Amino acid sequence: MKDAKDVLRIVGMILLGVFVFTVGVPLVLKVAGLTFGIISVLIGLAVLLIKVAVVLAIGYLVLVGIRALLR
Repeated sequence: MKDAKDVLRIVGMILLGVFVFTVGVPLVLKVAGLTFGIISVLIGLAVLLIKVAVVLAIGYLVLVGIRALLR
């Protein structure tokens, strides 16, 4: 009887592991995908901010150059 109890306990643990694996893996992948999406959006915003800063710097240099020529 003790052996049957141990076998049922082991089978129960295996079934619980399979359940956690089938439910947990897609959930973790979905969260990872969401995280990668957020990271890609943040990287896109950083690139856009750098582009705006470069345009403003070029505009400022042009303005300062025109001002220097007019003096």
